Amino acid sequence: MRLQKFLASAGVGSRRYCEELIESGQVRVNGAVAHVGQSVDPDKDIVLFRGRRVSPAKERVVIMVNKPTGYLSACFRGKEEGWLITELVDIGVRLFPVGRLDRESEGLLLLTNDGELALRLTHPRYEVEKEYEVELDKAATPELVSQLRAGVTLEDGLARPARVDRVSSMKLRLVLTEGRKREVRRMLAALGYPTMRLRRVRLGGLKLGNLRAGQWRMLGEDEVARLLTPVAC
Repeated sequence: MRLQKFLASAGVGSRRYCEELIESGQVRVNGAVAHVGQSVDPDKDIVLFRGRRVSPAKERVVIMVNKPTGYLSACFRGKEEGWLITELVDIGVRLFPVGRLDRESEGLLLLTNDGELALRLTHPRYEVEKEYEVELDKAATPELVSQLRAGVTLEDGLARPARVDRVSSMKLRLVLTEGRKREVRRMLAALGYPTMRLRRVRLGGLKLGNLRAGQWRMLGEDEVARLLTPVAC
């Protein structure tokens, strides 16, 4: 088994995040610094992450959180100020966020110990839909909606939502299938529309529903399957 896949399946983080940990020298296999692409045998090799042994996850856990503003979608606090989303959920299992919502954004965020599931939900090639409700500081014109549908050129390339709908004069609903950093906010800012509130309300076939800010609940296997189910337009 590839080392990054083993780390992801053990709940250390997504596969891409695990690759970053390996590249930074934070992972050792049988006492030696590991490298990306290395193969390991979970039954024979001793894998250490930051000095602690990594063991395969025994049971998949998937939790849906209604992330409040002020929380970071991270397991470790870096230079950015805020509370960690993992501090809201204490069940004795190492969990990590699936994708991210920036500190000032809110809504549906998943925590899991399943790196393969995280990959399926976040990698652009799987095209899992993410639906957002956006409140603006001024009325959204038909021209704004047209510009968003046509695509907005950002510093990291063209960004085009899968769908855009005008909910009210100052509120939009956007559906994306990729997860670039602060993508919705950057698209709107590029068109002269600062975002006043950004809330994710759906991931794949699963909706946030009436879960209140700061609350969380465990997902059943049927709900996990719904995450990966394409949604009809």
